[in-house]
Amino acid sequence: MVSASSQATSKTSPPGSIPIIDGHNDTLLSLARTGRSFFDRTDEGHIDLPRAREGGLAGGLFAVWLPDPERAPPPGGALDPAQVSQRAADVATMPPVMELAHAQGAAMAAMARFFQLEREAAGAVRVVRTVAELRECVATGVFALELHIEGAEPIDPGLDALEVFYQAGVRSLGIVWSRSNAFGHGVTTQFPGSPDTGSGLTEAGKALVRACNRLGIMIDLSHLNEAGFWEVAELSDAPLVATHSNAHALSPTPRNLTDKQLDAIRYSEGMVGVNFHVGFLRPDGERNVETPLTVMADHVDYLVNRLGIDKVGFGSDFDGATMPSTLSSCAELPALLDVLRERGYDDPALRLLGNENWLRVLGLTWRA
Repeated sequence: MVSASSQATSKTSPPGSIPIIDGHNDTLLSLARTGRSFFDRTDEGHIDLPRAREGGLAGGLFAVWLPDPERAPPPGGALDPAQVSQRAADVATMPPVMELAHAQGAAMAAMARFFQLEREAAGAVRVVRTVAELRECVATGVFALELHIEGAEPIDPGLDALEVFYQAGVRSLGIVWSRSNAFGHGVTTQFPGSPDTGSGLTEAGKALVRACNRLGIMIDLSHLNEAGFWEVAELSDAPLVATHSNAHALSPTPRNLTDKQLDAIRYSEGMVGVNFHVGFLRPDGERNVETPLTVMADHVDYLVNRLGIDKVGFGSDFDGATMPSTLSSCAELPALLDVLRERGYDDPALRLLGNENWLRVLGLTWRA
């Protein structure tokens, strides 16, 4: 029995009753590219409010991910399928550095969509900026929106934009996506591969880490190369967090974390959100949707054994990656909990994985 304590529970909750906080999604991008509504149940994408309610998804970190100019969605319209699929190819070939002006414009548009969700929701969703607000949402069933920037391209080296974005609600920042920028260097998803892919943070990147610590913005280490990881570990006084990464020992893609990196995360009282993307789960790295959820459970087991039950959660990458066919949207999250129950995870352990670990680590980083 995998237990959150030495006391096993005598009764388990029905599937789906454990609220899940998701450490990473690309739903803002999906909404822009498809034109679908967040409030209507569809078969497009992975997250909308009706499916979130079906699956017990209580909220999550909504990523502002910035497409290159030639692949940005036209105003009021969606990209064609060939343009959408280009994103996956870009990750393997490392796209060029993005211009600040384009990045800031794209970020503002994505953030506007984010805040419009709260305005249009009639109280059903809420933008949260504190852990107290997040806890209240989990307790009351209001869907929680947390704002994350995936790649610091919209932030100027002087960090003026960081101050503005913080006041707007940004509480989580990935220094890089899978491209280099003014602050550091990302990894590709070439398989197999090591995250040791170049130099570390720039001087501006080191200043960015210190500023995030001062403001209370969580630094997301997913996508950052190994040299950058170790510099954040040395500089930061906050827990080390990878919101959507897996175990390199089980799937040797550069996007996954080595045992040495996992040990540093454990030592810092940080955590890892398990990524649902099949290419980061499978030992062969294949993007095969016929990937059983037991493979995902293998990563949960490995991370729990390496980090502890209190330092692992979920970071799905919904709406930004290829999901297993049996977890094709957030409505099917109870199927994952069922597999974990079969592995021996009791309800206290599942609550830790589902939401309590995120609440703990966000409380240590947001400081409010």
